[in-house]
Amino acid sequence: MINPFKEALPIIKKIEEAGYEAYFVGGAVRDHLLNIQINDIDIASSATPEEIKAIFPHTIDVGIAHGTVMVIWNQDTYEITTFRTESTYLDYRRPEQVFFVRELKEDLKRRDFTINAMAMDKNGQIIDYFNGEDALKKKEIKTVGNPNERFQEDALRMMRGIRFVSTLGFQVEKETLKGIVDNQQLLSKIAVERITAEFEKLLQGRWCSDALEIMIETKLYRFLPMLESAEKAISQLAKLHLTKLELPEKWAVLLLCMGVKDKQQIELFLRAWKLSVKQIKTVQKIIYWILQREQMPTWSRQALYFATLSIAGSAEKIYQLLWNQEIRSDISSIEEQYRKLPIKSKEELAISGNDLLRWTEKRPGPWIKDVLSLVESKVVEQKLPNDKQLIKEWLQRCHQI
Repeated sequence: MINPFKEALPIIKKIEEAGYEAYFVGGAVRDHLLNIQINDIDIASSATPEEIKAIFPHTIDVGIAHGTVMVIWNQDTYEITTFRTESTYLDYRRPEQVFFVRELKEDLKRRDFTINAMAMDKNGQIIDYFNGEDALKKKEIKTVGNPNERFQEDALRMMRGIRFVSTLGFQVEKETLKGIVDNQQLLSKIAVERITAEFEKLLQGRWCSDALEIMIETKLYRFLPMLESAEKAISQLAKLHLTKLELPEKWAVLLLCMGVKDKQQIELFLRAWKLSVKQIKTVQKIIYWILQREQMPTWSRQALYFATLSIAGSAEKIYQLLWNQEIRSDISSIEEQYRKLPIKSKEELAISGNDLLRWTEKRPGPWIKDVLSLVESKVVEQKLPNDKQLIKEWLQRCHQI
């Protein structure tokens, strides 16, 4: 058994010693069988939250109404959830009631996809009531039971299913795919933040293009923010090799595929997805400098300086992708060019506004900013050394002070 499970084994054993059942469940078991990196270990148990709290001295109530208690063990935290079944769902996203049960099978039956409905005991034995291992071998995303029921319980599961296409390289099983087509409109009931979280994971997956093709095939994209009429843009996005791009760069490419280049329109689009102000500004800068790059044969010192290395690197990658259909070279040449800049920010200028006031008898005003900008530009272009005395003499010769 691999390390993440080994570290949590004492928890399983302690629960069993108290007379209850406990198993590793969900994504960790799936990823273990796929031999890929395991992120979070989830444990399901026949013990109720109160019974778990009686076993372990250090616990935190994180979702006790839904049966989840966080156990602190050896400076790590583990979420332990009681076996449960759920009543009818409210608004296609959350159960009206949760009922604790003592049988593992009842708990696994309520899960979304067969690949996520397996459990593993302390000896590494897999408990698989719904043929999850078979689905892993077939590389297939298939709901546990009736797809309509699963998607009507939580409509976000449709996005999750397509996200697994992107992250695992699987295909959606025929009946499950039909279930997405038949229930697509239910996605409109889901909070934007939840949709965004799934869409961003989809964008970051290795098989993102395949997932985007399924978004088009099922027409699920029509219920994503601002993408109601974006089939052509999504199709164009799916044809690009996005794997070398970071998440903000992928948002920028999507916007460019849609023909959205105006700063205000970018903000309007990304606000609809509930992105943060910081994220929005980053995407705006990337798109601005892509448009500038289209007008330049190569990066000038001025452009590199004002863009910053991070934004210039992003813009260059996307420029290459859109013009060449692939990122042909790395950005090491840009990094080298940036490293040679005499200054990287205005703060590194050898003079300040206070120097200008000392050298003149003028009152403070907009002229200070104008003179500093002029000096900054000349220093960046290497037409003026970044030396206080030499800058003063140059300003006097130019009658700027």
